Amino acid sequence: MSDAAANRPELPDHLSVDPRSPHHVAAVFEHDIGIRFNGKERQDVEEYCISEGWVKVPAGKTLDRKGRPLCIKLKGTVEAFYR
Repeated sequence: MSDAAANRPELPDHLSVDPRSPHHVAAVFEHDIGIRFNGKERQDVEEYCISEGWVKVPAGKTLDRKGRPLCIKLKGTVEAFYR
């Protein structure tokens, strides 16, 4: 199990799910990651920044004009971890 942990890349400070974003790191998404926001684990995070303390989550089922989820930014304590 320690070999699997050694092969994982370090989680970046700013990460996005969208592959078009400059903050998308494909190597991180090869592993299962989790986001804890204000002490509660969230499954719907689209983007996060640990140093600035925010996450972007979809605002319901609302889509923007390009068909992507419309996101809102929530501020608080952000922790990223590997499961």
